Amino acid sequence: MDLIAEHNKKYEFFRDITGEAMRVHRKFRYGLLESAYEAALKYLLEEKGYQVGRQVPVPIFWEDVELDQSYRLDLVVDNNIILELKSLNHIDTPHRRQLWNYMNLTHLPYGMLINFSPDGLYSEWYHRNERTGVIDKVKLF
Repeated sequence: MDLIAEHNKKYEFFRDITGEAMRVHRKFRYGLLESAYEAALKYLLEEKGYQVGRQVPVPIFWEDVELDQSYRLDLVVDNNIILELKSLNHIDTPHRRQLWNYMNLTHLPYGMLINFSPDGLYSEWYHRNERTGVIDKVKLF
């Protein structure tokens, strides 16, 4: 197998999840609350055999002390991939930073930003390097 094929196979789950998100967008279109897209996508992914957590709490710590603050992740797939869902006209840097912060807080290796926009479904895929903590955008070839 050549390097491009290996790369694409390694990140095939991104394409699979995006395909299910496209099914949700085709059915519901644009304009619903994020929670509706979230519920439908969770259902479809579980039907495909994925384990999906919805509104997963993420506590915030200062050193070893848990603070009186937490966040909620829209969806977590196979305890490995954070899905941050949006229903906006367009995605901007603060939306990306939200996902990146979640990836850094949880140390999960993969993140997807999915927007159910009026112009169609839009998704971005990210990988967090476990050793360095650097988050890079993933592209398939």
